[in-house]
Amino acid sequence: MKSHDAMYIGGEWRPAASPETLPVVNPADEQVIAHVPAGSAEDVDAAVRAARAAFPGWAATPPAERAKLLGALRDGLAARAEEIAATVTAELGAPPQLAAAVHAGLPVAVAGSYADLAATHPFEEKVGNSTVYSEPVGVVGAITPWNYPLHQIVAKVAPALAAGCTVVLKPAEDTPLTAQLFADVVDAAGFPAGVFNLVTGLGPVAGQALAEHADVDLVSFTGSTAVGKRIGALAGGAVKRVALELGGKSANVILPGADLGKAVAVGIANVMSNSGQTCSAWTRMLVHRDQYDEAVALAVEAVAKYVPGERVGPLVSAKQLQRVRGYIEKGVEEGARVVAGGAEAPRETGYYVSPTVFADVTREMTIAQEEIFGPVVSILRYEDEDDALAIANGTVYGLGGAVWGAPDEAVAFARRMDTGQVDINGGRFNPLAPFGGYKQSGVGRELGAHGLSEYLQTKSLQF
Repeated sequence: MKSHDAMYIGGEWRPAASPETLPVVNPADEQVIAHVPAGSAEDVDAAVRAARAAFPGWAATPPAERAKLLGALRDGLAARAEEIAATVTAELGAPPQLAAAVHAGLPVAVAGSYADLAATHPFEEKVGNSTVYSEPVGVVGAITPWNYPLHQIVAKVAPALAAGCTVVLKPAEDTPLTAQLFADVVDAAGFPAGVFNLVTGLGPVAGQALAEHADVDLVSFTGSTAVGKRIGALAGGAVKRVALELGGKSANVILPGADLGKAVAVGIANVMSNSGQTCSAWTRMLVHRDQYDEAVALAVEAVAKYVPGERVGPLVSAKQLQRVRGYIEKGVEEGARVVAGGAEAPRETGYYVSPTVFADVTREMTIAQEEIFGPVVSILRYEDEDDALAIANGTVYGLGGAVWGAPDEAVAFARRMDTGQVDINGGRFNPLAPFGGYKQSGVGRELGAHGLSEYLQTKSLQF
């Protein structure tokens, strides 16, 4: 694992404008493992200017050539998968098996999907007496989160490059080493100088400078709803396009007649994955009143398998640890019953929190309404399907969800949920399917052809 003390701008590693740096901390042992530059508005401006200069040539590059380079990017990520996994484990705290399978493996698949789409997407079509062209939006400012550091980078950068856009990436300050590794892979793949640029730094400084830069045509952001609103306001003042993937409070709805044991076990596993730091995690388990006590007992049994430091890693930072503990304490204060875990530290060192299950949670409680972003599950009871639907739809979010039951009944229920993606009876994640939310979970979609369309604009010529 290595780090750079520079920014990747215009096809080379350049010194930052300021000598200030940011520490990178291993959340498992709380030790500083590296320092990276704290980028300034001056660094962002240099990166945007490089991207703007590279845009005409990259936009004019035939899609087949862009596809070839994206294929090289995919291959480069695959070749360095072991290093990627080790880096994610070091700066995020993801257990090695999860880091290898998901954090290193999924970005390879996503990059490959955009290599294919760049070669096959209909960038030109006939509509009556018109020829309709799909053209790149321009310079993209990509601001990515720490919870899936490489996947979120690839989910933004790969479709932008496939569309013919150029990119300036500002990764999360907690996980910048993965972004630097990605820049090395881009460089080795042979992309033209300025097509991809990287500026590390703090969100309120480098992130804001990127979002409000006059020469950025689209801002793609993944993170909290509060920051997404701020970015939307900044972009709106310039009539600038945005793609926002924000918070979630997804419902795991278990209908009567479902395989209760499987639904509970998979639901617990879903939330424990990545230490609960997943925006689409099914953090609200909805169970019919007649099965409620059994479901609670099954959840307690299932969560006991997730031992901090083994199957569950630490939270990303001390700040995140305090946030999650605060929500657990709030749940107790408001009357929910802790049946597993709690706010007490399970280990002396590291930002660990005990996997926690709450019973007797009601829909208006804070832990049933707000995104906790930790390994915490709230189990709510419902009276009938209409009541379950009201609970499932009863938050400001609408990102993911799950329904368990007879297939036809589960699909019918899912169609009434106000959410962007629903898994039926444990359906597998599909990296080609559109991912994104309703309501305050965001604007736009990522992954697959729908993700590509976010970076395209339409022109029609009439004959």
